[in-house]
Amino acid sequence: MTAPQSLPRPIAVAILASLAFGFAANHIAARIAFDHGTGLLLALMCRSAVPVLLLGSLLVWRREPIRLPSGSAPWQLAFGVLIALQSFCIYSAIVRIPVSLALLVVNIFPLLLVLLTWALGGARPRPASLAVMALILLGLGMALDVPARLAGANEQHAWGAGIAFAFGAAAVFSVALWITNNRLMTVHGPVRSLLAMLTVFTFASIAGFAGVVPDGLALPRAPAGWLGLACLALIYGTGFSLLFVWVHRLDVARNAPAMNIEPIAGLLFAWAILGETLNPLQLTGALVVVGGIVALTSRGD
Repeated sequence: MTAPQSLPRPIAVAILASLAFGFAANHIAARIAFDHGTGLLLALMCRSAVPVLLLGSLLVWRREPIRLPSGSAPWQLAFGVLIALQSFCIYSAIVRIPVSLALLVVNIFPLLLVLLTWALGGARPRPASLAVMALILLGLGMALDVPARLAGANEQHAWGAGIAFAFGAAAVFSVALWITNNRLMTVHGPVRSLLAMLTVFTFASIAGFAGVVPDGLALPRAPAGWLGLACLALIYGTGFSLLFVWVHRLDVARNAPAMNIEPIAGLLFAWAILGETLNPLQLTGALVVVGGIVALTSRGD
């Protein structure tokens, strides 16, 4: 069976950028759902259930077995647990700080992945890449407006927790990607993703019914909350599934930097839908971060 032919690069880049916009919209929908009483764990269950159904149906339709190569099961379980933890951290950050800034922090994961790969015996980053990383961190400090946040004592706790959760999501995701790149390369992409989403759903369900998170399974209190919940589930589930259906035709290794538009999309959506605004210093910092991440991922270090 011949490998599927890659799409022309402009089309592939357009698809990846559209998916990035969709993932950003998913987080806006999540914030709307949370603002109207939706439980965090309920959102995670709905968010993971849709890709489980779609990817599971795809594998059944293709008559592809859900089978793991010998020795990969523990790594697959670890990958799924990490994705569950990352999902929890992202939504925990969104509840506490503006969506635009949460997405900005979460999307520094390529920087953390480079450093993790180096720490675990991979290639040392080039001096130019280290300079880009320093620039990303500087831009992040500007975007978060750290001096102003430290001056606002009443906001320190919520902002500190939100930033910590966002950074935790980035760190956990970088470890998950390292496992994918180094321990799960032989696992078929849709199978790996299906099992990961199934793990997220299982852990969210267990934590919800065990009462680990207060009001974790609370239902929305208003129609806007139900709409947000439906949108986050459908947008994320559809985008996630399409990404893995088309992955062999999108030349992701070459075109992945197109998905770094997600924080910019988050800024636009948060401004237009949620009324979030950034001061000039924060906006400049956000652009520095996104530009640095694009440069870092484009170099391939």
